[in-house]
Amino acid sequence: MSFLDALNTSASGLSAQRLRMNLISSNLANINTTRTAEGGPYKRKDAVFAATPQQPSFEEALSRQLEPQNVEVQVTEIRDDLRAPITKFDPGHPDADEEGYVTLPNINVVEEMVNMISASRSYEANVTAIRSTKEMAADAMEIGR
Repeated sequence: MSFLDALNTSASGLSAQRLRMNLISSNLANINTTRTAEGGPYKRKDAVFAATPQQPSFEEALSRQLEPQNVEVQVTEIRDDLRAPITKFDPGHPDADEEGYVTLPNINVVEEMVNMISASRSYEANVTAIRSTKEMAADAMEIGR
């Protein structure tokens, strides 16, 4: 694995975790959204990650036939959570039904915060990997002087 391959892998991880953080932020921002354009309450969103091979150039593909493939992280899908919404008795709410119940998104603040901490740690790990790769490349160039 070359320095650039390592940087590409970490950069793809950064992008994936950034998208995950945006989804978590959106989930938290819409915790009380009872009406959406699709109808009904907001549905919590999750990102699905997959490790996919990096696309090498033709020359690299020929020279690396026996080496393991480098991978990058990609978001393959953004899924709506399938859990049922929460119903809450609030007859004064403008979106309450005739019995006085409001349908709210099934979003757990604690679960979202745990996911946010996890995404933040993963992001930090990728930043550290990029920093280490840059330092190794700089040290390798110093050896050649």
